[in-house]
Amino acid sequence: MVLVFSKRYGIGIYMDTAPTYLLVGVDGGGTGCRVALSTVAGERLGDVAGGPANYSTDPELAIRSVSAALDAAADQAGLGPGWEGRCRAHIGLAGIMSSADAAAVARAMRFAETVVSDDRATSVAGALGERDGMLAAIGTGTIIAGQKKGATRFFGGWGHHLADQASGGWLGRSGLRRTMLAFDGLAEHSDLTRMLLAWFEDDPVGMIAFAQKATPGDFASLARMIIEAAQSGDTTGKALMQEGAGYLCLCIETLKLDTDTVLCLSGGVGPHYADYLPQAHRDRIRPPYGTALDGALALARRGLDKQEGSA
Repeated sequence: MVLVFSKRYGIGIYMDTAPTYLLVGVDGGGTGCRVALSTVAGERLGDVAGGPANYSTDPELAIRSVSAALDAAADQAGLGPGWEGRCRAHIGLAGIMSSADAAAVARAMRFAETVVSDDRATSVAGALGERDGMLAAIGTGTIIAGQKKGATRFFGGWGHHLADQASGGWLGRSGLRRTMLAFDGLAEHSDLTRMLLAWFEDDPVGMIAFAQKATPGDFASLARMIIEAAQSGDTTGKALMQEGAGYLCLCIETLKLDTDTVLCLSGGVGPHYADYLPQAHRDRIRPPYGTALDGALALARRGLDKQEGSA
């Protein structure tokens, strides 16, 4: 979902104008957000990390986190009062599911022009640039996108309740489910399930209480334990990583990528799936050009170029 908001005309397709622009990029997800300010020429003036910013999980917290990080970035850049009026911003947040969501975020900002999207668009722009390929950006949540001849197809993005397969949040929750099965005698215990149970002082009631209140980020805090267990040969850890890799393979096969098309694995979890993919898919892995934050700035610049080209 993408929305353009102009302070002069309100929500719509119109563009505000200013004699000079600064660019603002925002990338927000369940674990945290990052914002950057740059000149049109690409010089970074401010780059700050902030708090959680998944809009579907907690809209008010997402806006507070982004706003606080923006203020800190402006201070870092030495910008004075009214700096927002010179800015063209692209804000990409996990959990933007509708035009109403995008409008709410846009209204909370004070920029000359604000484009709001979910974080998939910024992730693709940052990782692939203009290349044909597939991006699997996997951290707390999961973004899967294929790009071919300028057209982009997305998989998932439906929130942690119904999607986010292979993500850190999915790994953590799946690990706890396997642990409960082992506790009930319906699956074999492994070092990982014993470790997860011990994490809750061997009390399944404590695990249940955690799961009832846990955010995707809370579940994702357990992902590192699962990844490391799989690397050491733990059967439960390996099974979870193989299941996550199977989802990536399904997306690759559905996209029908050309044999020379690149595959980018990014995020805190994504690169760890490389060892669980078939060799044919491992051979196509290439590093991403940049991050979702880089993509947000690139999209802000593209929008400015398009505005100036139509002027």
